[in-house]
Amino acid sequence: MKVILSLLLLITFSTMAQEDKKVMEPIHKLFEGMKKGDSAMVHQAFRPSPTFYTILIDSKTNQPVLKVDVFADFLKTIGTPHKDVWNEMIWSPKIEIDGNFAQVWVPYGFYRNSTFSHCGVDAFHLFMDGSGQWKIFHLADTRQKEGCNVPKEVTDQLK
Repeated sequence: MKVILSLLLLITFSTMAQEDKKVMEPIHKLFEGMKKGDSAMVHQAFRPSPTFYTILIDSKTNQPVLKVDVFADFLKTIGTPHKDVWNEMIWSPKIEIDGNFAQVWVPYGFYRNSTFSHCGVDAFHLFMDGSGQWKIFHLADTRQKEGCNVPKEVTDQLK
């Protein structure tokens, strides 16, 4: 009986880990596309007409601001040639899945080449349609320059 229970737990955890990996695929595709300056790759990670929001502190008023970003503008920015490599480094994602809906909460550090720019949290909402692929339909993030605790093993990847 203990062997059967152990096998069932092992199968359950293995299945969950596989689904977590699938949920993270479009997120990794987004960051890889940003790094390469490939807006087509970035576009593939999203559903049509995703919503984008950024929460930050206004530098002039020192008040919190909820900024709406436009996906087409984001793609244009990614695809416009730029000399810097944009590295968004993430760690310790928290993944929740309910059927065809998933959310991922993940801290990040953003670097231009290997120079720190800002940090925060990305909050993704994803949908899996009949194709069996997860796609991002909503992204909100926070941004700050202080209080960033980027793990050393993450920054070591920039070297």
